[in-house]
Amino acid sequence: MTRPRLPPFDAASATAKVQAAEDAWNTRDPERVAAAYSPDCFWRNRDRFLRGRAEIAAFLKEKWERELDYALRKDLWTFAGNCRARFRYECHDVDGQWWRSYGNELWEFDDEGYMRRREASINDVRIEAAEHRIHGPHPEAITTAARGRAASSPMA
Repeated sequence: MTRPRLPPFDAASATAKVQAAEDAWNTRDPERVAAAYSPDCFWRNRDRFLRGRAEIAAFLKEKWERELDYALRKDLWTFAGNCRARFRYECHDVDGQWWRSYGNELWEFDDEGYMRRREASINDVRIEAAEHRIHGPHPEAITTAARGRAASSPMA
């Protein structure tokens, strides 16, 4: 794993940090995602409160066993001091019901570039399969282009 980008962030490095997070989450690899957080990271995800990489990895393993065909898009919202990201993802459950989830995250980083705090507020919307529009990770050409600009994808 490459060393995480270090704070303080400018627009380009904050956008790259968000894209790296999107890329990692779209692997659905709990250990890879958890490695981006500090060993004692504090997480709030909806109504769940977690502490540390082991709890984060266990949570993500459980999440992706439940949320099938998960695909995520993240956008940089602001980076004054800490980064804030907005996101949306789609997945379906074991019964085939599709969901689109929208959320906002507050990220705080330590001096080594690992995330020491993540607070996420998330809302879920039931959708029909025909409304499913987030399909897997962005193609490389799109993620490469996104690294050099602040993302402005529609959230709807």
